[in-house]
Amino acid sequence: MVSRRRRRGTRLASDGAEKVVNPVPFGDAMRVWARVAALSFGGPAGQIAVMHRIIVEEKKWIGENRFLQALNYCTLLPGPEAQQLATYIGWLMHRTRGGLLAGTLFVLPGFVSIMILSWIYVLLGKVTLVQGLFFGLKSAVLVIVIEAVLRVGRRALRNDVLRGLAAAAFIAIFFYDIPFPVIILLAAAIGWLGGRLGWKPFLVGGGHGKVGDKQVADADSILGEATPPHARPNLRWSLKISSAFLALWLVPVAALYIGLGPVNVFSQIAIFFSKMAVVTFGGAYAVLAYVAQQAVDHYHWVTPGEMLDGLGMAETTPGPLIIVTQFVGFLGAWRSPGPLHPLLAGTLGGVLTTWVTFTPCFLWIFFGAPFVEVLRANKALAAALGAVTAAVVGVILNLAVWFGLHVLFATLRPVHWLGASAELPLLSSINLPAFVLAVAAAIAVFRFKIGMVPVLLACSIAGVLYSLFVSSL
Repeated sequence: MVSRRRRRGTRLASDGAEKVVNPVPFGDAMRVWARVAALSFGGPAGQIAVMHRIIVEEKKWIGENRFLQALNYCTLLPGPEAQQLATYIGWLMHRTRGGLLAGTLFVLPGFVSIMILSWIYVLLGKVTLVQGLFFGLKSAVLVIVIEAVLRVGRRALRNDVLRGLAAAAFIAIFFYDIPFPVIILLAAAIGWLGGRLGWKPFLVGGGHGKVGDKQVADADSILGEATPPHARPNLRWSLKISSAFLALWLVPVAALYIGLGPVNVFSQIAIFFSKMAVVTFGGAYAVLAYVAQQAVDHYHWVTPGEMLDGLGMAETTPGPLIIVTQFVGFLGAWRSPGPLHPLLAGTLGGVLTTWVTFTPCFLWIFFGAPFVEVLRANKALAAALGAVTAAVVGVILNLAVWFGLHVLFATLRPVHWLGASAELPLLSSINLPAFVLAVAAAIAVFRFKIGMVPVLLACSIAGVLYSLFVSSL
């Protein structure tokens, strides 16, 4: 006699065997992920908090431990951890189509917003109101990047060895122009070696602790404690899905390189942002240091001021901050359109950038998610992640200093000594309105704990009012 007692999420088939049933209809999941995407402001921390509130606390799809397990895995990966977390949970709930839905919807609002803002930027950038808007955004973004340095530093720099690693990373990138990928690889190697040898400074733990106010046990969630059949390690499936996404990612890159040649702007965009997708550990702010180093100084796709404008756009629109790269690709192609109309070239450049930036994210999740427990149990890998995070603090500090110099001073002078080089400001060239606005934003953020979005809006309004006042004189 077959027992009629069934586990959560199962039903009895005609032969009496249990059959897994997904208790969350796919249509309902689509609406939930669209809501998550629309509310994903505030950088990775804010986006993860929104996801936790809706997915864990409100919908109870998964429990706290499973959420943190997925999040800690995503911190091991290059690329935007919040978008990858959405992809992971979507895959966990509704297989491959669920991961594609969640990950794509997470990016879509930001993609559309940045594309529209890019068109406005190149078509109306000289209009007083638009200039004032971006003038105000620059000062606010500077403070937000400084706040990111402090936030990540408090979490990552738990001893003097890790602080020394952060300092070394800052010196390497700021004074010696060591490429970001080299810094990350060296830090990972040092951390991995430290973990393998059992050095205490590298065995301080990592990942994320408590995320939300309301904790839901895995057993009380819809998915329960058991691992769904599709989420168990299956090397054949992982290789099959990975091959498909590897082709989707690299075939267009190879076609552009072969068809247009290595010096064509579209080939350069495809290759550069593909490399970035592989080495960009540490979140969007660390990525921006690498993008600024290459897109401004090497490729000359954007100016420092335009880089700041792009970050301001990404900060004020939903979706991952790394979507700022779309703006960089847009301007790069817009400036070198070849036979195309500049606006069409820019649009294609933005689409191409987004494609090669985010397609690898699906590859990492679909290939590695079933093997999460193996990765999390590896102490050497965890130590490598901790060392990379420490180095990223130094890289983000470099970004804050670089932004600050270009926002607050009109003239920078190159200085060279003992093999090092840097651009130092001419103090008499200080931009007093930008300085005052940055100080006001800093007081709002650090003294009164005002949120990022209100500060950005207030600075934007102040910038517009200042520009209108100056133009009326």
